[in-house]
Amino acid sequence: MSLMETFFGAGVPPLVVLGVVAGSYVLGCFSTGYYLVRKGTGQDIRELGSGSTGARNAGRVLGRRGFWLTMAGDLAKGALAVWLAQELTGNDRVALLAWLAVVAGHVWPAQLGFRGGKGVSTSLAGLLIYDWRLALIYILLFLAGLALMRRSVAASLAAYALLPAASWRLGGDETQIWGICVLAGLVIMAHHRNVVEGIAELWSRRGVGPQSEQSVKEL
Repeated sequence: MSLMETFFGAGVPPLVVLGVVAGSYVLGCFSTGYYLVRKGTGQDIRELGSGSTGARNAGRVLGRRGFWLTMAGDLAKGALAVWLAQELTGNDRVALLAWLAVVAGHVWPAQLGFRGGKGVSTSLAGLLIYDWRLALIYILLFLAGLALMRRSVAASLAAYALLPAASWRLGGDETQIWGICVLAGLVIMAHHRNVVEGIAELWSRRGVGPQSEQSVKEL
């Protein structure tokens, strides 16, 4: 039995796995906010506002319509990638790789010089298709964190950091838990600027280190 068969089980051809993963990455690379802003204003959204191609930054440039169109596009590609992987292979491990690949494509789109969004909407839509129980737990953790910290980004990242433990508590296998660890790390890495600014802000409140110029606001 080959390594691929050992990991994915019999009946899933290696070329199908590679095709699903590559296709999911390419799908993730379609940065809705970037193309909407480029078409509507001729500008590069990555040079505006927070520099993200996500819905909130698109909303700053294009208004409410731009926000909702970008949100819809980012949600759709996350859900579509995982759903197609499940439909084509019926294999949860392939679906997990598709989920990671579509988020990676959103955060690091090759055609845009690997500068994209932050992966929250795309990853949550994929999570909803992959395991709705984990999506529900994420929402509950996020709301609890928001009530405690009053910061949407901090609450979101804390919820992501706790998702592997939630997967373990629900009886997820080792592969699923490690995959969710990678996903959480990917999203947190995409928010590295927010994390640094948040730490600087906490230091400034305690009188340690320089005052942060911008508090954590971006999701």
